[in-house]
Amino acid sequence: MFQRPESRYVRVERKAVTGVCAECGASALCQYPVISEHGWEVVTKCQECLCSRDREPWGRLGPFTFVTDGLAS
Repeated sequence: MFQRPESRYVRVERKAVTGVCAECGASALCQYPVISEHGWEVVTKCQECLCSRDREPWGRLGPFTFVTDGLAS
């Protein structure tokens, strides 16, 4: 039913963000989606020390949406 993935690892696209980390001072900030105890979030994290700078809630199913989500009520 489901085909075997061609790549060995699953990767998410990370978008570079300008700024510096408040913890270590590195300028290696990236923004990407994660699943956490609060559900799907888009986080901005330092890639050196993994400190989170921002966390914003994402859709309830992350990258997936229902057709009915776009309908006006």
